[in-house]
Amino acid sequence: MKIAFIGGGNMAAALIGGLVKRGVAPADIHAIDINDEARARTAKEFGVATGAAIDATLASFDAIVLAVKPQVLKSVAEALAPHLSRQTIISIAAGIRATDLSRWLNGYAQIVRTMPNTPALIGMGVTGLAALPGVSDAAKALASQVLEAVGTTVWFDDEAKLDAVTAISGSGPAYVFYFIEAMQEAARALGMDEEQGRALAVATFTGAAQLAAQSGEPASVLRERVTSKGGTTAAALSSFEASGVKDAIVRGALAAEARAKEMGDELGGA
Repeated sequence: MKIAFIGGGNMAAALIGGLVKRGVAPADIHAIDINDEARARTAKEFGVATGAAIDATLASFDAIVLAVKPQVLKSVAEALAPHLSRQTIISIAAGIRATDLSRWLNGYAQIVRTMPNTPALIGMGVTGLAALPGVSDAAKALASQVLEAVGTTVWFDDEAKLDAVTAISGSGPAYVFYFIEAMQEAARALGMDEEQGRALAVATFTGAAQLAAQSGEPASVLRERVTSKGGTTAAALSSFEASGVKDAIVRGALAAEARAKEMGDELGGA
């Protein structure tokens, strides 16, 4: 498996590092970035070959990961189009629909669009994936292999669902950090110092998430087990319900999905 990356940012670095840890030889990975410092950093950290420009060497690769900012993806695609024949294109560019990317690639259709999230930076991400019609099972398996280097994957038959993926898992880490911030603020109000509040809040989220992952039971059941009638947890949850916290979180996620659709229209309209 030979994989090329166009763009050398944090997510590309996470993927390269994950692939190397999983046994992909650095000699089979190539990273392209216009930034001299980014190329030097990638070469030093992972021992992979780097380049400053898209050229014919990309014809020999099995997969090409597009890891550039959405605003420059059109120009990158136009430079890449002449060098495509059989490669699987894997896009991690937020907001750009595979159909628009295909148009920029002169109709090339071996495209898998993905939506990873930032926990991928520590190998604990989750990525939603969708392929254009006609993409082979082998190409899909290759895309899974690349993204599973930084976490788990979830496939969708309809690319439009990736807007919902963006709203839930793509933006989701920020929701979690927001709740952690609130818990730390409560800890301060209760007389704890910053270190104490952070330790308790972060460990609680980490432990609860692992419990949810390992138990296999609905979150509602796990919540009920912690909640004794008339107890402290019931008092907190009653306050949350009175303030409409759950409904506000749902509305926020729906707003994120609506914005993802708008961004797709804006970014892909060129």
